[in-house]
Amino acid sequence: MLSSTASSSALTRGQGAQKACIRPAPRHAISRSAQSSPCQPISSLKSFIIKRSSAMPTALLAPAHSTSTTTSRRCITTAATADAAPSLPDACVSVVLLAGGVGKRMGASIPKQYLELKGQPIATYSLDMFAKMREVAEIVIVCDPSWKDVFEKRFPNLPKSVQFKWALPGAERQDSVFNGLQEISPTSELVAIHDSARPLTTPADAAKCFMDGWTVGAAVLGVPVKPTIKEVDADLNVTKTLVRSKLYEVQTPQVIRPNLLREGFELVKRENLEVTDDVSIIEALGKPVKITIGSYTNIKITTPEDMSVGVGFLEEAEAKAKAAEAKAAVNGLLIRAVTTAAAGYQRSADPTSEQGQGARNRQAGRPGVVSTRATRVSVRPPVRVPSRPASGPLSLAAHLAPITAAIVILANPAKAR
Repeated sequence: MLSSTASSSALTRGQGAQKACIRPAPRHAISRSAQSSPCQPISSLKSFIIKRSSAMPTALLAPAHSTSTTTSRRCITTAATADAAPSLPDACVSVVLLAGGVGKRMGASIPKQYLELKGQPIATYSLDMFAKMREVAEIVIVCDPSWKDVFEKRFPNLPKSVQFKWALPGAERQDSVFNGLQEISPTSELVAIHDSARPLTTPADAAKCFMDGWTVGAAVLGVPVKPTIKEVDADLNVTKTLVRSKLYEVQTPQVIRPNLLREGFELVKRENLEVTDDVSIIEALGKPVKITIGSYTNIKITTPEDMSVGVGFLEEAEAKAKAAEAKAAVNGLLIRAVTTAAAGYQRSADPTSEQGQGARNRQAGRPGVVSTRATRVSVRPPVRVPSRPASGPLSLAAHLAPITAAIVILANPAKAR
């Protein structure tokens, strides 16, 4: 039986060994509390990396294939999906793409939506964008038949799952929208009306508007107005200065439940109303319309000056997309490296694993460990690693420190210079 003094001494030594094994990492590597579980730091670093990039492909988040990384993989999957936003069903939206305008203000020999912007017809930018969205089932193109070939040239490079339909333009915008509405599928759950002269709408903004339309019944992209707006009379005398904080410039797409829009058109026809945008029809019914905050870059190409502005916005968007791709690739590699480091720590800390046995043998000064793998039998001599603590295997912090340092450098390149 051990004396009380011996027991106390043994307990002290045991506590000392435990402290050495989980020694705190440098501040830039990992917090002290995060060392309690190999899951915690992986999730923390994963969250940090995601915050540094808003465009990370899901495929890049997958860790390397290994049977010993189940816990880490579960942690990463949970971190990636915990805050996932609600999404719409696939193929639930019908897009009505308005491309029948004449474009008098542009002063060109052809309608403005068919002018080329950076070598591509303006109207086809929206066609490409909507066709690649998973929520879109079909696109009804409202245009003069003589311009159908502009769109048909794009079809071979677009997803085969999207159906393309045609409708004739009307005398006014509301007539063109009505004609397009007649062509959508009876099973469609949302209709999104879009001006083809807006080539810079982003999939992210469109998806937000889809969701608001789904929730409220009608939604439209919009941005707060920047200038002061004044109301005047027939002689241009100011009658009122409008409250700017309550004013929004609306854009497209305008997303509405099909049955609600059909009901609105019945009211327009019955009362002979004239509306300039689609959600005004819903307003006339007394139904709610939600403004979805969009982007100031979602301009409508109307004048020659808008063309040069549009080129600038397109070039900026292309540069951002390339930068996001590069960052996503780096982020994916970092996450895989973190997963591998965690797996190495788990193997070295597992007393039943070959690596864990080897670590304890090295600490005890024993000659080595015989490999139990079926493919080979060998005796490995002890390996002395000066940086390894005498009381245990490398801590998780030590495994992750180089990777975390790389993350800090990538996140703050200016400080690395």
